[in-house]
Amino acid sequence: MGIHDGHRQRLRERFQKDGLDNFDEINVLEILLFYIIPRQDTNEVAHRLLDRFGSLENVLDAKLEDLVTVKGISDNAATYLTLIREVSRYYQVRKADLGEPLNTVEAYCNVLVPQFLGRRNEMVYMLCLDAKSKMISCNLVGEGSINSANVPVRKIIETALAANATMVVLAHNHPGGVAIPSAEDIYSTKHLAQVLDALDILLLDHVVVADNQAVSMVSSGQYKPEI
Repeated sequence: MGIHDGHRQRLRERFQKDGLDNFDEINVLEILLFYIIPRQDTNEVAHRLLDRFGSLENVLDAKLEDLVTVKGISDNAATYLTLIREVSRYYQVRKADLGEPLNTVEAYCNVLVPQFLGRRNEMVYMLCLDAKSKMISCNLVGEGSINSANVPVRKIIETALAANATMVVLAHNHPGGVAIPSAEDIYSTKHLAQVLDALDILLLDHVVVADNQAVSMVSSGQYKPEI
């Protein structure tokens, strides 16, 4: 057994015993890379990744084309690292969808917030609910640049009608910003609420997400649904 094999085994045993709680970023990256870079010193590669991107979160949020510019990261390794982020989002979304009524801000935020995990551009999701607050669907209805979102009213209406929704909750993110609704966000929300109300669909809330934090316009007093 070589020196690298011994190091790998020690890290694996440490993880199996205590999990990742006492690991630093280098060790976390190392143990991830064990399974895609065999028979090499992954510590050096992990250091290069952190030097290039600055943090573990930034490594996992990085684009595939940027990851492969790091020495030691092949296309397979880059795909593996980006897959971790996507699997994490998929897991959190599926875990939140338990078929329970989404009748509180916390409940529907648990479904909506994971949709934005690792997203670099501003996106808009819409949660469609039935009369008992059960989730019918959660759909991407708009996507824009890092500074603006494209939220076509027609797309929102078509999606809500296709789902036969009684109520909807909108959510969009502020990548690299703060979870505070802008004046434009508030105006657009009130306008959209009027449009949906004409179709007997209630806009229950609009949630702004940033860095895994969420602000409900209803809870913050910036929007009041006409229930």
